[in-house]
Formats: sequence, structure tokens, C-alpha cells
Amino acid sequence: MSFLGFNFDSLKSFGNMIVQCKASHILVTGPDSNAVCEEAKQLVMKSIDIPAGVGLEAAFAEVAMKVSSCPSASKGGALGSFGPGRMVPEFDNVCFSGPIGQVIGPVKTKFGSHLILVHERTGDAPEKKSGCG
Repeated sequence: MSFLGFNFDSLKSFGNMIVQCKASHILVTGPDSNAVCEEAKQLVMKSIDIPAGVGLEAAFAEVAMKVSSCPSASKGGALGSFGPGRMVPEFDNVCFSGPIGQVIGPVKTKFGSHLILVHERTGDAPEKKSGCG
């Protein structure tokens, strides 16, 4: 079904909740994009308290502001909330089926290589709401 050009059939739902994802990313372009993403990932990981993961979001945002070539870099890579099908398929896949609260990547898309941090998903089964267990 569509209304004013919006295709409601493309929305995934769980029960009565529409699935949404809140994520941040770091985009790196160029021939060495995967290697630069790996270096950025190491910078993030060195800045947090492992294994507790304390400071992960702040560390990710700080590295995004320095490394990412996406306009979202000025917001620490924050993309806000979005539904399935709004991002390129490789990115979408990670956001809607990957772990929450972990740095994922590099993920290669037509735009370059990404590190992705999924903050939360709504409409998921309860066991997918955290990165633990």
C-alpha cells in the first residue's frame, strides 16, 4: 500500500511496533578505506574500558569526527533513527540483523567502507535489545 508516494509495504514490523534502528557510522573513502577503517576501529577500542564497554559511544563519536568523510561526522557519525530499506543493502543488513553495542566493520558499500555502531533497535524481540547474551 502506498500513500503520498510512501510505500508502507516496505516496512518490517514486529507485533504492532515498526522496526527502527538508531546507529552511528564512520565512512572512509579511497583505495585504502578498509585499512583506514581498521585503524579507526583500533582507536575506538583503545579508548574504551574493555570488557565493560564503558565509553564506547563517546569514543566512536570522537573518532568519527576526526576520520569520517560523511557529513554526519560533525555529529559524531550519528545517523539518528531510520527504518529498513532507507540505507544501502549492505549497511541495512548490519543495522537490522547485526549485534547492538559493538563496532561492526569495515562494511563495504558503493560509498566506501563503514564502521557501524548500532545503538538500539525498536520492534526487536527482547533478546536483541542489548549486546550481551
